[in-house]
Amino acid sequence: MSDLALAAGRTGVPAAQVDSAEEIQESASSAWETVAESAPRVGIALVVLLVSVLVGRALRPVVRARLQRRRTPSFARVFARLTSAGSTIAGVILAVTIVFPSVRPVDVIAGAGIFSIAVGFAFQDILQNVLAGVLLLFRDPFRAGDQIEVGDVVGTVEEINIRETIVTTFDGRRVLVPNIKVYADVIRVQTANERIRASFEVGIAYENEISSACELAATATRAVAGVAHDPAPEVLVVGLGESTVNLEVLFWCDAHQLDMRRARSRAIEAVKGAFDEHGIEMPSLIIALQATTSFAASLHGRAVTPGGSVAATGGADGGATAPGS
Repeated sequence: MSDLALAAGRTGVPAAQVDSAEEIQESASSAWETVAESAPRVGIALVVLLVSVLVGRALRPVVRARLQRRRTPSFARVFARLTSAGSTIAGVILAVTIVFPSVRPVDVIAGAGIFSIAVGFAFQDILQNVLAGVLLLFRDPFRAGDQIEVGDVVGTVEEINIRETIVTTFDGRRVLVPNIKVYADVIRVQTANERIRASFEVGIAYENEISSACELAATATRAVAGVAHDPAPEVLVVGLGESTVNLEVLFWCDAHQLDMRRARSRAIEAVKGAFDEHGIEMPSLIIALQATTSFAASLHGRAVTPGGSVAATGGADGGATAPGS
């Protein structure tokens, strides 16, 4: 008989209350024993978790420095973070198996897989952008500093993150483009090569000699700062307008948007100056009007009668003709 039962017999406490007190005492004793047994495991698990976090932080700059030698800074930064996160996740899994010896690492990974599927359905858009970001970093179609066009967004790439690509447009606006849009859309990388071809059109009068005008335009463009000499500028006849022979001036220059526009502006000025100096006319659009009989007659103070003949309606010296005169 327990000490509580003997004390209850001497004090007259009901047996039911004694049994309940004994159960509470046994539960508390069992819980304390469990805590005492698991305390070392919990301590070891905390140490393992702390070490994994510290290892992840220590690996981040090392991985980043190693990857930057061969890949882009964005790639190195993102995968350094993923390495750090992977170290922490491995520490969590190991800590769980230490605290609960009956749980195997495979079970933890399987449970995490089921959980990730549930999270995937809940955060589908976010995970799509993350996956697209990883694929973009592996493919490396463009880098920070490149000028690109994605959909209606045109500008300079500032940074490629795990979820979005940050682009600064040419008018100074900062645009965050989701990586799934960048990955799935057509990407035009203007600065993929050092040079890009630019062009503009100019019209000359039909009376001018075409070959001379083409030579003048090519020579003037070749002398412009920022225009490449190899390949040399070229001038082609692209059409015959109503009042002009249309020429297209093509040349290569720096691929950056502002440099290209500056070179194009200087080339237009140079061609205009060369044409003015050598008498090459650049006429405005000439529109030919064909007047009807009544309109032509009205210009000379006459009118067309219902029968089709032309009758005077009055002039500077005679005024209007009176009826019946």
